[in-house]
Amino acid sequence: MPGLLRGVARTAVVAGTATAVSNRVSRRQQGRWAQQEAQQQYQQQYQQQQYQEQQPPPPPAAPADEMTSKIDQLKQLGDLKAQGVLTEAEFEAQKARILG
Repeated sequence: MPGLLRGVARTAVVAGTATAVSNRVSRRQQGRWAQQEAQQQYQQQYQQQQYQEQQPPPPPAAPADEMTSKIDQLKQLGDLKAQGVLTEAEFEAQKARILG
């Protein structure tokens, strides 16, 4: 019977050691994978930032609005001239002021 207990004890020690080693290896591997994932995410964020910095800024929208306003004013002047409210000289003077 003492030989049987010794064999059971030896098996328990080997199994316990194997479990401890296996757990440690698993934790280390998970740590490596987590570190690799973090590095990949950092690289992706860095690349996105670089891409955004390389993009030219959007053109300002103000000139289009300004041009639309000028066109509207010229249409009003044309209507006033067509109605006879403005003379040709007055029309040209106002047109030069708007475009000038």
